[in-house]
Amino acid sequence: MASGKKALLATVMAASVAGMPQMLPTAAHADDYADLLDVLRAKGSLTRHEYDTLLAKHVHHAALAAEPHAAHAGHVAAGSARTAVAHAGHGAQAGYEPGISFDPGAGENDVSMRAEDAATRAEASARSAQEAASALNNGSFVRVAKYVPGKGLTFKAGPIDINLSGFVNGFYSYNSPAGGRPVAGGVSSGSSGFDSSSVRNGLLPAGFILKMNTVQQGMDISAVLGMYPGLDNANPSAFNANSGGSPVGLGTAGIDLRQVFMTFGNKDIGTFKVGRDLALFASDAIMNDATLLSVGSTGSNSAPGNTSLGRIGVGYVYADWIPQISYTTPKLGGLQGSIGIFQPLDEFGYADATNPTAGASAYSAGATQHSSPMVQGRAVYDFSVSDLQVHIWASFLIQHMQGLTNARYGLTAEDHKGTTAEAGDIGTKLTYGPLEGVAYYYRGSGLGTTGLFFDGVAANGRKRSSEGYYVQGAYHITKKFRLVGSYGVSNLYLAGGEDLAAESNAGTAGLVRRNQSEVGAAYYQMTDWLTVIGEYSHTSSAAHGGNKESDNTASGGVMLMF
Repeated sequence: MASGKKALLATVMAASVAGMPQMLPTAAHADDYADLLDVLRAKGSLTRHEYDTLLAKHVHHAALAAEPHAAHAGHVAAGSARTAVAHAGHGAQAGYEPGISFDPGAGENDVSMRAEDAATRAEASARSAQEAASALNNGSFVRVAKYVPGKGLTFKAGPIDINLSGFVNGFYSYNSPAGGRPVAGGVSSGSSGFDSSSVRNGLLPAGFILKMNTVQQGMDISAVLGMYPGLDNANPSAFNANSGGSPVGLGTAGIDLRQVFMTFGNKDIGTFKVGRDLALFASDAIMNDATLLSVGSTGSNSAPGNTSLGRIGVGYVYADWIPQISYTTPKLGGLQGSIGIFQPLDEFGYADATNPTAGASAYSAGATQHSSPMVQGRAVYDFSVSDLQVHIWASFLIQHMQGLTNARYGLTAEDHKGTTAEAGDIGTKLTYGPLEGVAYYYRGSGLGTTGLFFDGVAANGRKRSSEGYYVQGAYHITKKFRLVGSYGVSNLYLAGGEDLAAESNAGTAGLVRRNQSEVGAAYYQMTDWLTVIGEYSHTSSAAHGGNKESDNTASGGVMLMF
């Protein structure tokens, strides 16, 4: 008898816990449950204490189940409890079977008081749930949004979203020079004569990006701060944290605060950006380059800086992170455009290791005067044809150079010689199932090679033309395993009036004419965060005067992105 009663109690309690979320919204279900308790109490299967306990649990679980609907949970729970009162009273007065009556101690008033008390507690619980829901939307309550791999961690503090994302990478790179003679402005290390080993960053350093977003008066507003530290010792010079490193004891790594900007706007009026961020011209070229996640051409492998070169200078000119005021239009179908004014950059003699900033380069003129900003623009168009996804982009750049100088050739600021650099590019990325393909081409006048305005103007003040391209193919063997191959070239042509025979003594014969590389890589995504990478690259440089050099690099490492 005792075991049967325990089983009966277990069944009733299970019904109270498991059944109530479904029973609560429908009054008939709550009445049925109250009827069941009344019948069991009338038949003597439940003591008064057991009856009271189960009735209280019934009301309590009804309130818990109703918390997501806190606005009306109190009314529902109270209604259930008061319905139970009515049923209890009905059972006490009329009974359920002839000859069966309730214990005199469990009369209508007593049952009503207990049920009313349970209803009061349910209403209080509903109010607490409603207050908790309200707290989620004010600044005093911080919660964490659902995590999406690769999108960082987002904390919601009232109307403000705070997002922290980033990445860390590290590679072992072994570089073997294939020989040759030095090329001024070349990116190959082939003439060094020594193999080199390094533990270093790839084309990306580490990155920690903090974003804050909110909506005010119908406008989306954000602020972004990006910090990009490297692994190896810094040796700041012309390129600051991105200069070649210093593998000497007691050194410290470089910190590159390349990103600090704000945006405001919405999908109807577009978005304005003010601050320092990746520029528009050639930005798609680097963002679609597979070596962004690996090493590519090493640059200096014996003394690594914050980053390798990847395909910079061997397929495109580096877009760079530049102070800007820019505007991006709303999307019209798959079409979107951007335009902006940017901090103008100096003409730089990259090929000359003597004193390029003083206008004394043997190869190029210098310019440090800028009365007008640099202007850049970009347009992208995304569409699909059946299962083929297409991304097309094009961009341009214009900057006026004033006060060109070169002490070796008697070109002074007093000559007031200037010129205008122009450049444009176009590219596309195609995705079809497991296959991806990228094709890109650029051409410039006064643009230079490798970096913006590196050796873009000859020592005589005339512009050099440049062009380049890269093609890339990728195949996803599985969802996590991907193979990539790419080939790229950057060419720098001589300006009018440059005579290699006459200027060979000044070093112009060694000026870079062509940088190129071939890259093969494998990427295995071990987890949502961790990717294992193996890569081989061959880089070569050739000069106008005939010098050539080349090198081979094998790299292996990991990339973590969160």
